[in-house]
Amino acid sequence: MSADRSALRRAIERGERDGGAIEFKERLTREVHLAEGRMASLVAQLRHRVLSGDGEATYVLGVTDDGGLAGIPPDAFSETMDVLSLLTDEADAHIADVETWSAGDAIEDGGVVEGDDGGARADPDDGAGSGDDAGLVGLATVRQGGRFEADDDHLVVGTAGHVDHGKSTLVGTLVTGRADDGQGGTRGFLDVQPHEVERGLSADLSYAVYGFADAADEPVRMDNPHRKSDRARIVEEADRLVSFVDTVGHEPWLRTTIRGLVGQKLDYGLLVVAADDGPTETTKEHLGILLATELPTIVAITKADAVSDERLAAVEREVESTLRDAGQTPLPVDRYGVDAAVAEVGDGVVPLLRTSAVSKQGIDTLDQLFGALPKRATPEREAFRLYIDRSYKVTGVGAVASGTVNSGTVATGDELLLGPMPDGSFREVEVRSIEMHYHRVDEATAGRIVGIALKGVDEPEIERGMALVPRDADPEPVREFEAEVMVLNHPTRIREGYEPVVHVETVSEAAAFTPAEGRLLPGDTGETRIRFKFRSYLVEAGQRFVFREGSSKGVGTVRDVNFDGPTDADGRADSSGSDRSNGPP
Repeated sequence: MSADRSALRRAIERGERDGGAIEFKERLTREVHLAEGRMASLVAQLRHRVLSGDGEATYVLGVTDDGGLAGIPPDAFSETMDVLSLLTDEADAHIADVETWSAGDAIEDGGVVEGDDGGARADPDDGAGSGDDAGLVGLATVRQGGRFEADDDHLVVGTAGHVDHGKSTLVGTLVTGRADDGQGGTRGFLDVQPHEVERGLSADLSYAVYGFADAADEPVRMDNPHRKSDRARIVEEADRLVSFVDTVGHEPWLRTTIRGLVGQKLDYGLLVVAADDGPTETTKEHLGILLATELPTIVAITKADAVSDERLAAVEREVESTLRDAGQTPLPVDRYGVDAAVAEVGDGVVPLLRTSAVSKQGIDTLDQLFGALPKRATPEREAFRLYIDRSYKVTGVGAVASGTVNSGTVATGDELLLGPMPDGSFREVEVRSIEMHYHRVDEATAGRIVGIALKGVDEPEIERGMALVPRDADPEPVREFEAEVMVLNHPTRIREGYEPVVHVETVSEAAAFTPAEGRLLPGDTGETRIRFKFRSYLVEAGQRFVFREGSSKGVGTVRDVNFDGPTDADGRADSSGSDRSNGPP
């Protein structure tokens, strides 16, 4: 619930006037308000309100015609929002924002909100009640212009690098075009807090976004990334979007970094190395993860303004040596140009450039790169799939699942399966609405970072690592699979019973290893059986993953999920064979 009731109070005090931009609705239902004739009238009314407000109207929901706080139950409020969404579509408009309150909480100062005539608009004895039992009151902002039609040229870039190497500051300067103050000021634009997604159907897993206008390839930047409307403006104005997915640079949070790099459908990696510090062990570890997941990577040496030319050149040579040690060929962009970097990135070539958020050195070059880099090919699977990264509850709307569309297309009204649940089953759900960067969209395709409002499930039942798939997909959860792994680092040797955390898509789960040859040494590549310790997930052959436990780390590829073998009394594979062990633990 929103603690700030001033917007609601102002809307009610201004009242519903002819020629005004405010409309009161107690509730809307499909049966009554979408009926032939009635719907056309409401669409015309909505257009009138939007035009009266110079492109923006306010719908106060859960109130009577005279502004009384009636309040409506959450299910009825949800239906009201669905109907209002359909009306806005017909009126070539969209719902830009929704705030909700309990009708009881919305009543101030002894139970009344005074109207223009000094009379009481509502009283708790007149059905408003108190607390959540009173029902909901909502404030919906409706803006001119239809839903955003997403293009197919949206780059998603995963950032990585050691803590304090200037990753967030660099991205802050990129998306705003502002020079940093030398104290990391532009980094503050990217500090997305949980409360920013609690009330909106935002899919803002990416912590920054900017774009390019097709006509002149000019960057379309943000004025203030904290404003939802500013992010939405970028989506509207840009013909190409570039989103940055946050990762965490500090070693204790490497698990979060792995989830950001493995769990999202990224097109490119951007690894930062500070000129004053040079490559660190964390830098090398992040580089290993980027390369192991076969993500084309660009390296930006940051803080070029803070060191001498000699130190900058020395760090550049050190970065080049680090890349060569990892089997990569560095390509200095300053020497070979942007066109060469765009043509060669990936397949063992890593473009490298010098940057400064303070002097803005290299910012134009990064703009040129992100404006020209091709979108990576989508997977061969045509069916929709999304692995859930996070979930939250929107009052009056319900459960929202956020993540990156892994493949296929999802549209409003689609019937899906959610799971696997802890018992291995899948839940039937329906897509209520889809949003991307605070913009409601009709559908979303592979690579989109989206929030999907779901009918048929409560938010606490949604867990990271679950997947959304079409209702006719017949998914089979996997508890155990065969994989090929490469051990990047381990203090001794990996034997049967080794239990690291496996990160595959958005799944992060402890799992037991059973190496085919009995053991794996540092630097080894070999086959192993892997069994999730607690439950099953939707895993398929070809998926890449990272595993980590203590100081040991490695990468792998799922090779087979379709194998059988004898099991013990607990359903575990015994030493003589393998067990797919699908379904519940």
